[in-house]
Amino acid sequence: QLQLVESGGESVQPGGSLRLSCVVTGFTPEIYSIGWFRQAPGKQREGFSCISARGGNAFYGDSVKDRFAISRDLSRHTVYLQMDSLKPEGAALYYCAADLTPYSPVCTFQRPYDHWGQGTQVTVSS
Repeated sequence: QLQLVESGGESVQPGGSLRLSCVVTGFTPEIYSIGWFRQAPGKQREGFSCISARGGNAFYGDSVKDRFAISRDLSRHTVYLQMDSLKPEGAALYYCAADLTPYSPVCTFQRPYDHWGQGTQVTVSS
């Protein structure tokens, strides 16, 4: 059973930066792609970035492209999300989750994700 735990969320000013972490534990966590999602109050949950099982492939949605960077340290069982140039609309509860299809060389949000973490809150305001 996989367990994912997010951390790193805090309050920042617009234009600021944060790095979120997602620690993945359980049986062979390195075989699963990991996705980052966020949900703001009154809005649908959005999957915006993911990284493949071995870290060779990544995806970014248009809302975060060129500002966010996802990476993976297999030795630490951790997926990182570097967020730069944060905007007020980026304020949300950020989650990580695992793609249920193992060993995929390409990450995608077209497959189901599960084993959600509890989320970490990001606030962006001046």
